[in-house]
Amino acid sequence: MNWIHPTSDLYPGLRLLWQEAFRDSDAFLDHFWRTGFASERCLCAEKEGMVCAALYWFDCFCDGKKLAYLYAVATEKSHRGQGLCRQLMDKTLAVLKGRGYAGALLCPENEGLFAMYRKMGFCQQLSIREFTALSGETSVALRSVDSAEYARLRREHLPAGGVVQEGESLAFLEGFASFYAGTGFLLAARQEDNRLFAMELLGDTAFAPGILTAWNIPEGTFRVPGENRPFA
Repeated sequence: MNWIHPTSDLYPGLRLLWQEAFRDSDAFLDHFWRTGFASERCLCAEKEGMVCAALYWFDCFCDGKKLAYLYAVATEKSHRGQGLCRQLMDKTLAVLKGRGYAGALLCPENEGLFAMYRKMGFCQQLSIREFTALSGETSVALRSVDSAEYARLRREHLPAGGVVQEGESLAFLEGFASFYAGTGFLLAARQEDNRLFAMELLGDTAFAPGILTAWNIPEGTFRVPGENRPFA
């Protein structure tokens, strides 16, 4: 097994593995390849030209320290149960340490994955709160911002210990979320059918009903910093 940063001949295999693991569309992957992918921020297990496992990362910062946000960790179906994920993680952390990263973070989707990563030495550090709101009688003023302005304003709104994500990370997020700013809050959200999903609301959560009214959407789910659910 070779542990390498992928060359272009392995890109089709990376995409196949991603789609096998996460079922994302070609359009989604095209967007990731344009905005978020870099070979030096990807490590994969390759054997005889086949991609057997892979992960990616974005650069981020917390309390002034550079971290890697690990993303899309996957093992090819026929190679699961062989310890490749653990080896991939160990190899990646060694690469990151050699490059001067202070650590790594990831966002498991369920408690089973939290337990798996705890066995690899990770510990839960960040939590979130999700709540549902209904539209209010009065809308709030929203203005659309691009990823660069969102990054600047986000630094001002992040609570202590928050993770600073900029550059490629926000450029990738911009493909499936819209960024807005208002007096007292910052929002990254998308519409799903007749609901709003706020992937991030920073600032005063009391603005949630007015945000829904401004979007002309009756109901929405908002994700905010909090202590209700383990997140990263």
